[in-house]
Amino acid sequence: MYEHILYEVRDHVATITLNVPERRNATTTPMIHELVDAIDRLDADTEVRCVVFTGAGRIFCGGADLAKRDDTFAVAKGDFDWRRDGASALTLRIYRSPKPFIAAINGSAVGVGLTLTFPMDIRLCADNAKLGLLFSQRGMVIDGASGWFLPRLVPMTWATDWAYSGRIFSPEEALRAGLVRSLYPADEVLSRAQELATQIASANPASVSMSKALLWRMSPDATPYETARVDSEALAELGLRPDAAEGVTAFLEKRAPEFKSKVPADLPRSYPASG
Repeated sequence: MYEHILYEVRDHVATITLNVPERRNATTTPMIHELVDAIDRLDADTEVRCVVFTGAGRIFCGGADLAKRDDTFAVAKGDFDWRRDGASALTLRIYRSPKPFIAAINGSAVGVGLTLTFPMDIRLCADNAKLGLLFSQRGMVIDGASGWFLPRLVPMTWATDWAYSGRIFSPEEALRAGLVRSLYPADEVLSRAQELATQIASANPASVSMSKALLWRMSPDATPYETARVDSEALAELGLRPDAAEGVTAFLEKRAPEFKSKVPADLPRSYPASG
């Protein structure tokens, strides 16, 4: 169904693959449209419980397509609308999704090729990848609401270093800063991500999505009181559902639970809006 990406669902895990390896999986407007459509599709599919995002070939994503050369970043006067900005459209769509996302960064990721992973929940990275926020070296500025996402992933001293200098940095540095969870040989990254996705998919989908919302949408609050109210209401509602009884019974019987909840249909009433 898609020209620039691959989309597959297996065992409750959706895998989205940037699929233009001959152009280093560089992002284009058509690719962004396909990615947003794919996320709409997986959000509507109650069988999807977790999402893995990767790239075809040896590069995860080489950033924006530079085919227009010196006009790459030019926007005609009167055509600008921030809501149509491709990077922000994609990152905000990922942010709105109740499903957990794992970035399987199987090779180098620079520019938007890296910032598109910031709203994702977990990042695994190839140990030979080159990473970088190259925007300042191109006369541009960090995109995709990175000024909101990145300081929630790493200490400000790392965020400012990378954003201001526009330098390439190593996977080891990304690991030290906390941007990525773990490093693997490039040919193992996708399989490791799918293993983790399968583990997440075995949990109660409503619980996972509610936890995602609490971590992403409530953590910026100045005090913990509203978060306490929201999670308490969710606990009270979920505790009366069959999946809670199933979780306890399965533990006592030493077997895997068989959860029946669907997302988004069975999200708790206190699920916080995305804004």
